[in-house]
Amino acid sequence: MNLKESYFYITFFTLFTITFFGQVKNIGLPDVRNYKRNEYKGGTQNWNIGQDENGNLYFANNNGLLQFDGASWRKFPLPNRTSVRCLKIDQSGKIFVGGYNEFGYFEPNEKGRLTYTSLSKYVDKNKIKIIDFVWKIHSVNNQVIFQSFARAYIFKNGRLSILKAPKRFQFSFTVNNKIYFQDIEKGILEYRNGKLYSLPNTTPLNNTEIWGMYALAPNKTLVITLEKGLFIYEDNTLKPWHTEANTFVKKNNSLGGVTINHKFIALNSVLDGVIICDFNGKIIQHINRKKGLQNNTVLTSFIDNKNNLWLGLDNGIAYVNESSPFTYFGFSYNLSTVYASVVYQGNLYVATNQGVFYHAWNNNFKEDVFKLVEGTTAQSWNVQIIGNELVCSNNRGALVINGGNVTRIIDSKGYFGFKKVPNHPDYFIGSNYDGFAIFQKTANGLIFKNQVAGFDKSSNSFELDNTYLWLKKDESIYRMTMSDDLSHFSSIKKIDQLSSKFKSIGSLQKIGGRIYFQSHNHFYKYSDEQDLFYEDKKVSSLFKNIPVINALYEDSHSNLWYAYDESVGVLMKKGNKYVNIVAPFSSLTGNLVSNYLSVNTIDPKNIFIGLTDGLAHYDSAVENNFVAKPKAFIRSFSFPGDTIILGNNKNKTEKIRIKYSANQVRFAFSSPTYENLENVEFSYQLEPFDDKWSNWSTISFKEYTNLREGDYTMKVKVRNSYGIQSEPSTLAFTISPPWYRHFLAFIGYFVLIIIAIYVISNRIKMKIRKNKYYETIEQRRLYLEKESKIRQEQYDLEKEIEKLKNDKLQIKILAKDKELVNNSLQVVKKNKILNGIIHKLKEIDVDALDDSTKFQVSKLNKSIVKEVNTDKSWKDLEKHIKNVHFEFLKRLKEKYPTISPRELDLSTYLLMNMSTKEIAEIMNISTGGVELARYRLRKKLGLNKKENLIGFLMSI
Repeated sequence: MNLKESYFYITFFTLFTITFFGQVKNIGLPDVRNYKRNEYKGGTQNWNIGQDENGNLYFANNNGLLQFDGASWRKFPLPNRTSVRCLKIDQSGKIFVGGYNEFGYFEPNEKGRLTYTSLSKYVDKNKIKIIDFVWKIHSVNNQVIFQSFARAYIFKNGRLSILKAPKRFQFSFTVNNKIYFQDIEKGILEYRNGKLYSLPNTTPLNNTEIWGMYALAPNKTLVITLEKGLFIYEDNTLKPWHTEANTFVKKNNSLGGVTINHKFIALNSVLDGVIICDFNGKIIQHINRKKGLQNNTVLTSFIDNKNNLWLGLDNGIAYVNESSPFTYFGFSYNLSTVYASVVYQGNLYVATNQGVFYHAWNNNFKEDVFKLVEGTTAQSWNVQIIGNELVCSNNRGALVINGGNVTRIIDSKGYFGFKKVPNHPDYFIGSNYDGFAIFQKTANGLIFKNQVAGFDKSSNSFELDNTYLWLKKDESIYRMTMSDDLSHFSSIKKIDQLSSKFKSIGSLQKIGGRIYFQSHNHFYKYSDEQDLFYEDKKVSSLFKNIPVINALYEDSHSNLWYAYDESVGVLMKKGNKYVNIVAPFSSLTGNLVSNYLSVNTIDPKNIFIGLTDGLAHYDSAVENNFVAKPKAFIRSFSFPGDTIILGNNKNKTEKIRIKYSANQVRFAFSSPTYENLENVEFSYQLEPFDDKWSNWSTISFKEYTNLREGDYTMKVKVRNSYGIQSEPSTLAFTISPPWYRHFLAFIGYFVLIIIAIYVISNRIKMKIRKNKYYETIEQRRLYLEKESKIRQEQYDLEKEIEKLKNDKLQIKILAKDKELVNNSLQVVKKNKILNGIIHKLKEIDVDALDDSTKFQVSKLNKSIVKEVNTDKSWKDLEKHIKNVHFEFLKRLKEKYPTISPRELDLSTYLLMNMSTKEIAEIMNISTGGVELARYRLRKKLGLNKKENLIGFLMSI
C-alpha cells in the first residue's frame, strides 16, 4: 500500500467512525418503503406521527386518525369529519388530536376499541365561534396544550382554560420540556406558569414561519424557518447557521424536522425530500423522489422506538430503515447487477452487467452517481488489483483501467478472473471463455504470454496449489497439472464425488491458504501422497448447524462468507473462534447474484455485497434492533355478535366467556415490526384444540369454527425477517356449554332420572295390580262381548228386515208415483184435447146458426170449459210430489239458495227418472226447452260436462 492510499484509509476510517457512531450512514441509501393512500385507505396528506407504548403508529391524516400495527391499517375520523393536523400520545396512552374546530382525545373502551372524547365542546361557543385549525399539541407538566392561530387551549385536571395570542400565533414547540410560541408581532414567547415571556432578539423572524425548534446544546437552540433558512439562538442572540443544511433549506424550504439519537437532525423540505445532518450542519444523507421517496414534499418526520425514520408526505407515507446496518447503491446511483467491487487509488470500482462504474471513495456519496469507465460497456465479471494495475475481466477481454478509462487491452478474449500461479513469481493465470491463459507481470504492466493448451472448458470457480489447478464445473471438479513452462496441461482428471457418502460437489474454495472441497457442508482436503480426499472435521464442524451451502469465500479479514439457497451468511472470526452471523442478511434474501458470491471487505465497517439490483454496504459495527426480540400481539378477538380489540394500550383483559352459539372465533395478529414486513411470519396454537404450533406463515389471522365448550388459550408468536422469535402472546377465553350440557342441566338430568326410576317403579307395581284386575274382568268382558255380539246380530237382522220393508215400500211408492204421473199425463192429454175442442168451437160462426143450434153449441162449450177448470189432478200431482220428495227439495234449496221453483220441479222430475218428453209435457214446454233448462240447472249447480246431473241429484 502506497503512502497516498494509507493516508486515504486513515482519513476515511476517521470520518466513518464519527458518522456511524449514531447509526446514520453517509454511504449509500437506507431501505425506503412507501405506503400509498390506497394501502392505508386515507387522505393524501399526513401532518403528524406518533407511537404508543405497544409500538402502534398513528398518523394525523386528512381523513382522520390512522393507526398502523404492522399488519393492518385502521381509520378513526373526527366527529365533524375534518382533517387531523396534529396528535400527541401522553403517558396514560390517550391519543390527543386536533383538527378544524375540533380537538379531543381517543382512548380504548372496555372492549379495546378507540373511542373519541371531544374537549372542544367545553369551549364557550357564544364567545368563541370559530376555533380554527389546531396545529400543535404539547403534553408537559400534567397539562395538554392545543394551539391554534388565535389562542391556545390548556387542558389540565379535567378543566379547559384559554391562553390568548398577543397578536396571532404561528406555531409552537417543546424544547427541553419548555413550551415556546411564535407570535407574528412579539416573536418567540416562552410559556411559564400560565403566562408568556418574550425571548430577546427573536422579532426578526416575525415575517416568516418557524416550523421547528430543537436543542443542540443546553443553551443552544436550532430554529428552522420555512424559507429564511436555519438559525441558532444562543445567549439571547439569534444568528444564521451557515452550514450545508442551511443552504439546502434556503433553496428548498423546510417544514420542520426531528432529532435522531441527539446527534442528528432530519430536516423536512417542501421541494426536495428530506436530509439528515449532524449537529454541525453537515449533510449525511439526502433522500428524495429520485432516491426512492414517492413524494418530495415532507410534511412531518418521526423517529420510532427502533430509531427508524417515518415521513408524513404530501401524498403518502414513507418508512426509512435508518437503524439497519445496510445501505444500498441501486438504480439511483446508476448501478445494476454487481459481480465484484474493489477500492483502487481513491475510487470504488464496481463490475456490473453493463460495465465497470466508479465513484470517488473519499467523497460524500449522498448526491453523486457512479460513472461508467469508458471502454468497459459490456458484461464485466470481475475487477481486481494485480500488481499496481486495475484489471477488469470483461466480455471484451482483459482490460487495464486507470481512472475513468480503459488504458490497455491485454487480451481480447472474454475473461472471468485471475489468480496468482504458485512457484512462478510474477505469473498469473486467467480463466477465459476458451479455458485458461498465462499472464506475466512486467515493469510495463501485465502482459499476455500464452493460452494453456489441452483444456477448453470455462468457469469462474478455480483454485491453484503447488501442484494442481482445480476447476469446479457443474457438480464435478477437474484436477489438472500444468507443464513446467505453463504452456499446456500435462494431465487432466475429472472427479465426480469426494466420498462414498455424497455424490455431488458443492463448492471449491481456499481457507487459510489451503484448498477445500465441500459437499453437503462436509469439507475435504486432498492428499497427493495418498491420492485421496479426507475430511477436515474441524472445518466441517463450523457448518454443522448451517443449511447446505453452494459457495464460500474467505475475505481479507479471514471471515468466511457463505451462500445458501438465495441467502448469505458469515462466520466472523473473533480471535481463534468463528461467530456465525446470519440474521442481518435476511433482508438480502432473493437479491444475491446466482453463482456469484461477491463480497468485498475493506474493513469491518465497510463491507460491500453484490446484488442483482445494485450494491449493498454493510457495517458490521452497527448494532441493529434485530438482536432484540420482536413483540407479538393478538390484535383482535372476534366472535358472532362482538369483537374485542387488544393492543390499543390495553394489554390485559378479563377472561372472556362466550356463548356456545358463538363458538366460531377469529383472531387477528400483529407485530410492531416494520422492517421487511413481507418476511414477518406468525405461528399460533390454540390449546387444547391444537396439538402443536402451526407452521410459520405471513397470514396474520386465524379462524376456528364449531369449538366445543371448555377453557381455551390462544398463543401467538412472531418471527421477524432476521429469524428472531418473540415470546408468546396469550389470550384465555371460555366457551360456555349449550344449555343441555350445562352443569345445572346434568343436575336436572340426575333428578329426572331419580324421578323416572321412582315413577317407573310405581307404574310397574300398578301394572301388576292392573294385570290382576284385568284377568278378573277378562272373563266378564268375554261374556259380555258374546252377549253383545248376539244382541248386535239380532239388531242387524231386525234392521235388515226393516230395510227390506222400506225398500219394498219405496218401490211401491215409486210405482204409485209412476202410475200417478201417467194418470196425470193422461189428464194433461185430455185437457189438451178439450182445449183444442174449445178452440174449434170458438172458430164456429154462431151467428150463422139457428137459435137452437147456437144454444147447443154454447152449452157444449160451457160443459167442456167446466170440465177443464174443475180438473184438480195436476195440482194433486204437484202436491203429492212435493210431499214425497220434501226432504230432497229442502236439502237442495239449503245447498243452493238461488235455485228457482221451476228448477226445483225440474230437479224432482229428473230424480224420478222421467224422460225429456215426459218432463216437456208436464212442464208444458218443448223438448229443446227441457234441454236448455237442464243446461242452466247444471251451470247453477257448478257441474262440468263430464259430471252426471241425475247422479249428482241422487247424491244430495
